[in-house]
Amino acid sequence: MSLQPFFKRPTGLIVAEIAALTGAVPHPDVPLDRLITGIASLDAARPSDLAYCDNVKMTGALSRTRAGACLLGDRFEPPSLDRCAVLRTKDPYRAFVTVVRKLYPDALKPTSLFETEGAAAGATVHPTARIEDGVTIDPGAVIGPRAGIGSGTVIGANAVIGPDVQIGRNGAIGPGASILNALIGDNVIIHGGCRIGSDGFRYNPGAGGHVKVPQIGRVIIQDHVELGAGTTVDRGGMGDTVIGEGTKIDNLVQIGHNCMIGRHCIIVSQCGISGSVTIEDYAMLGGQVGVADHVTIGERARVAAKSGVMSNIPAGTTWMGYPAMPGSAYMRIFGTARKALK
Repeated sequence: MSLQPFFKRPTGLIVAEIAALTGAVPHPDVPLDRLITGIASLDAARPSDLAYCDNVKMTGALSRTRAGACLLGDRFEPPSLDRCAVLRTKDPYRAFVTVVRKLYPDALKPTSLFETEGAAAGATVHPTARIEDGVTIDPGAVIGPRAGIGSGTVIGANAVIGPDVQIGRNGAIGPGASILNALIGDNVIIHGGCRIGSDGFRYNPGAGGHVKVPQIGRVIIQDHVELGAGTTVDRGGMGDTVIGEGTKIDNLVQIGHNCMIGRHCIIVSQCGISGSVTIEDYAMLGGQVGVADHVTIGERARVAAKSGVMSNIPAGTTWMGYPAMPGSAYMRIFGTARKALK
């Protein structure tokens, strides 16, 4: 099977440009004019590729790499390879990512599937919608009454932007996403299949059956947030569901009504966040974490994958298990149980 390049091969950067971009220091006598046009692992790299080494486990591959250039951690000795231009840096992977972002900007967020400029003929835009210059709207997309979309934003094929929804500048809405009852900031990435602003799951149970409670709030997504494919965010009941600036949420995450998620949080795939949960700034949740309603997870707290959070978690702590408990307590219980089974 031939390798199909879905992203355009870049024109490249010379080693001197990589050094300037990352702040890395070239090893003496490296060819600063060498052109780098791709990226790869140490083992797979070709003479036109950039690789990196930031782990002692990678040093074996470093000694035999064919990479044209390598970002190397300060604590490692550079190999005696004339063919590889070594650049020293404190954080090789961070520097590597900086270069990848420069070489492959189209890989950072959804782009037009049809290389559309402006609104495609197959898009439906309500006459009262406010579309700034430089917006791209792919075929099949629907923009509702009074919706507003800022310049530089891409609306993917078959996406639905509901009435009065406001989307900021330089954002990207992936194919098939739907956004209702929401205010969205600048530089927000919402991947394909997301459902933003549907009603929260709230019913009043009783002998006569379950009575649906109207959800009349909104979703507010601040600047630089990213939502992975298939993630759902319910609108608030009487208030708002809020996702703070810089937060990154993986695929297939459910966020319930009236959740307040802080700035720069990380939430990994398949988490389920019940209604009215507060997650404070810089908290991190591993995959498949479940959080009960009205719980607070403190600033910079960490929750291990598959944990079930039933009570508040203090700031700066690490919890795990079901029900979730402080990591040290969980490990003691686990160790005792393992000994008992021997």
